[in-house]
Amino acid sequence: MSDRDPTDSVDARPTQDSTPTAQPNIVRRLYNWVLRWADTPYGVPALFLLAVAESSFFPIPPDVLLIALAISLPTRAFRFAAWCTAGSVIGGVLGYFLGWGMWEVVEPLLIPHVFHQEKFDAIVGYYNDWGVVCVFVAGFSPVPYKVFTVAAGVGKLNLPAFIATSIVGRGARFFLVAAAVRRFGPQAKRLIDKYFNLLTIGFTVLLVGMLVLLKILL
Repeated sequence: MSDRDPTDSVDARPTQDSTPTAQPNIVRRLYNWVLRWADTPYGVPALFLLAVAESSFFPIPPDVLLIALAISLPTRAFRFAAWCTAGSVIGGVLGYFLGWGMWEVVEPLLIPHVFHQEKFDAIVGYYNDWGVVCVFVAGFSPVPYKVFTVAAGVGKLNLPAFIATSIVGRGARFFLVAAAVRRFGPQAKRLIDKYFNLLTIGFTVLLVGMLVLLKILL
């Protein structure tokens, strides 16, 4: 008679871990949702609407979808960048009017849920000191553009100057992304993820330094 435990088995395998797989956070889910639009016939309208929304309240930058669309159709990369710029500037104007005419209504919805009070107050102060320079920095650099659009309205920044500077700043950013995709193809996403923020920060510092110097000299 064998003294082997009857519960033993030669081909016994470890039981499957029943721990549920962790769900990605809300920002990651939004990121994945945005990317899925690139595989549909509605990629360009989605890019335009995403650019509008991101300039006012949406957390995912339109660069994500712009890169995906440009990689799929590199010859249309600059056209996608133009749509992205147009949507972003329109969204910036909407954000401006939220701050200019509806701040008392929307403030409880945006602070502290979307914007931090201290940072928002600081940005309004920057507008009082630097005006459209802040718009360019926000439009071109990786900093959240939406905070600056609403703050521009609260600070009553000159609207034509705001629009013109937004076109330059946002256009420079999105066309730079499109140019990188046309030049490097699918490798552009990796390069942009790794170096784009660093490059835009450095380029922005250079341009702002030149603007500050001109302001001092003139």
